[in-house]
Amino acid sequence: MTDSNRESTFRQMREAARSIFVEALANASISRAFAQHVNCDRGVLRVREDLFNLQSYSDVLVIALGKAGHTMVGALTEQVGASLEGIVATSVEPGNQIRGFRYFRGGHPMPNEESILAARAILKALEAQPATALVMFLVSGGGSAIVEKPIDEEISLDDLVATYRALVHSGAPIAEINAVRKHLSWTKGGRLAQAAFPAQQVSIFISDVPENTPDALASGPTMPDSSTVEDCYRLAEKYELLNQFPASTRELFARHALEETPKSDDPIFHRARWWTVLSNQSAMEEASHVAERTGFVVHLDNSCDDWDYDRAADYLLQRVRELRKQFSPVCLISGGEVTVKVTNGGIGGRNQQFALACAEKIAGETITVLSAGTDGIDGNSSAAGAVVDGSTIERARARSNDARAALQRFNAYPFFSELGDAIEIGPTGNNLRDLRILLAY
Repeated sequence: MTDSNRESTFRQMREAARSIFVEALANASISRAFAQHVNCDRGVLRVREDLFNLQSYSDVLVIALGKAGHTMVGALTEQVGASLEGIVATSVEPGNQIRGFRYFRGGHPMPNEESILAARAILKALEAQPATALVMFLVSGGGSAIVEKPIDEEISLDDLVATYRALVHSGAPIAEINAVRKHLSWTKGGRLAQAAFPAQQVSIFISDVPENTPDALASGPTMPDSSTVEDCYRLAEKYELLNQFPASTRELFARHALEETPKSDDPIFHRARWWTVLSNQSAMEEASHVAERTGFVVHLDNSCDDWDYDRAADYLLQRVRELRKQFSPVCLISGGEVTVKVTNGGIGGRNQQFALACAEKIAGETITVLSAGTDGIDGNSSAAGAVVDGSTIERARARSNDARAALQRFNAYPFFSELGDAIEIGPTGNNLRDLRILLAY
């Protein structure tokens, strides 16, 4: 293969990976999911298998929180009409606000002052609901930071941010991070359901957590909590968090003063229902359909969910190398998230870190790897992720771009931005975890 043919092949594979990702996102849309699973006919609202006669309730309050909060309210009003009222807390500035809703722009990945204000407004609205009311919770990823009220008044916003930073940078999986967050907050671990009791409640989820841990979504504000205070103390020791926590948080752990969250046998959940209408599995299936139509033999593999990024890279590359011995061209799709323990403060995120680790391992091979977040934002960068192939390292060297230095400094975004290989799509208003797409001939 000539150099020009080789580069043409690489370019086509990078474009194919991008197309699979972008089209999968478009097909796994919130509006499509609501049209399929949430609709209203003659005043009767159907949410998956549940029916709610909206005319039988004295009030209907909608609380939307998370990165997809505004998009979910828009999809709901498409089905129900413009009669709904409530609160939207999201991290993305909407192009237009929906009438009847009060908006807050909370912080992500760290809470901000609006996160605190949103929590106060939501708790006040919920506590005013009678038993004759219906509360609809629209919950999506990012809600942990976007809506927040510390369990202890001694924990300031600065202390809260420091606590979050220690958790996020610990390398712990999201379910473990959220177990600690739940026990430090008035808005997590079922406590919003507690505030809304005795009203009828239904929660609709756009999920960015593993399929078997729905109570990890946005730290489970409306669900019984499967984690315990003992888990929190164990995790703090496991990840050596106490020395990283600010004094106000550390003091609660030192005294074993955390309060337990509501569990499944609590009466507050007797009139509560929960339904997932879109998840990472949805995004994977859509990516699979697109890849098959493009001509690839597709395999799915979720084995490395919550693995360290470098271990995940080794595993998935070995899998795609084995698959291409039997099939060509082949596409391996992996969902979920990898973990990165950050020790230096560069610009990037877990997807770009994973992609950059792959770039060195596939140098010279006809393998392409795309890793990106379905929310359109990877870490503290403006990119969703990045795409690499067997030519990435060679092209970078030609520009005096040092891949190893970028990897060690957790500074992947400048590396990919210069090469034109960052996936820049902007905030999507959706959040279904990450997709990794590996192509090989």
